[in-house]
Amino acid sequence: MKIKKLNIIITLGFIAIIGILIAQLLWARQAYNLEDKKFNQKVNLALSEVAEKLSGGKTSFTENPVQNIANDYYVVNTNNEFHPIVLEHYLRTEFNRFQVNTDYVYALYNCHSDKMVYGKYMSKNQESPSDKVINFPKHKNLIYYFSIRFPDKTTYLISSLRFWYLLTFALIIILLVYVYSIYTIIQQKKFSELQRDFINNMTHEFKTPLSSILLASESLSKQDIVKENSKLQTYTSIIINQSYKLNNHIEKILNIAKNDSSGLSLKPQKIILLPFIEEIADTLQQKNENVVIHIDLDGNDSIMADQFHFTNIIYNILDNSIKYCETKPEIIISSYKDSKGLYLKFKDNGMGIPAKSIPHIFEKFYRVNTKKSEEINGFGLGLFYVKKVVRQHNWKISVENNTDRGITTTLFFPF
Repeated sequence: MKIKKLNIIITLGFIAIIGILIAQLLWARQAYNLEDKKFNQKVNLALSEVAEKLSGGKTSFTENPVQNIANDYYVVNTNNEFHPIVLEHYLRTEFNRFQVNTDYVYALYNCHSDKMVYGKYMSKNQESPSDKVINFPKHKNLIYYFSIRFPDKTTYLISSLRFWYLLTFALIIILLVYVYSIYTIIQQKKFSELQRDFINNMTHEFKTPLSSILLASESLSKQDIVKENSKLQTYTSIIINQSYKLNNHIEKILNIAKNDSSGLSLKPQKIILLPFIEEIADTLQQKNENVVIHIDLDGNDSIMADQFHFTNIIYNILDNSIKYCETKPEIIISSYKDSKGLYLKFKDNGMGIPAKSIPHIFEKFYRVNTKKSEEINGFGLGLFYVKKVVRQHNWKISVENNTDRGITTTLFFPF
């Protein structure tokens, strides 16, 4: 994905989440205001009922006896004397009926002394005095009245809206996770580009002197003095062979680096498995006379695959079976079909793979930590390349240890 497209996606995602978060905060604020109005309505109705009962039906109110002085402060006109115990009973009854379940403080006005007398702190959990200092200013225009204050009104309203606040908190967490994920993706992309640039530069720097070594070695091998001396011929052939081997490793690294940034270029064509694999097996047996390869395939089995990359897959699998064998290499290639597809199996008699290492053998630069692996040159890119080709063909590959010795590698070609 190009960096420009990635930046557009990141920006749009960030704007969308910010927009959702702002909308959620506005909804939470609106829900709080609605809950506040609902609370005021319930308190007004409950206090109106209390005022009606305290008057005993003798006083008819021309206007609402309940005055909302402040957000949490109410004054109730009764136009009649009343006893504190009666008031407390009515307050309990009406607040329970209208489901006003929060702490409150009531206070009475003594018309004889012309002072506001502190009443009582009523808790929804227990009846106990509070250490809070509650302010009850005297009302100038009323004679017989009482006051109610809700010191924990804000806390009560917030607790009743905890679902909204939990949802808002969850959205904030999602936003933070999104930002962290984007930061990680960008950092990973930078590291990947640095790694690819390093591999490209490193391999190109290797190829220049290596080409010079190959040219010089081939010219040297053609000299008469070298042809006449068997030791010099041996040394020269070692230099040439090892140089070609190193060149193949460098080409493999370059191809992997290039294919990381762009997918493999595939040209699928019909391949008949039996003659195709027999040709590769013959080539390997010519190079390694001790290798025995048994091929048990149906002559009609065929697949659609890129010939070049499929050749590399077969070669890599067989080459690994040969290299990681401590005895005479013997490989059995077989196939079978079921309702899902075709299975191609490569069974060898090698040293096997530790069970804990099998899930990692297709990772880039991974090599099983054994004594044999240390003796064999390589970069851990062969099976990574195989996995990449298999995945792009929409095939599957698996590896398992045999019951006796060696491993079995299975390629699955779905119909």
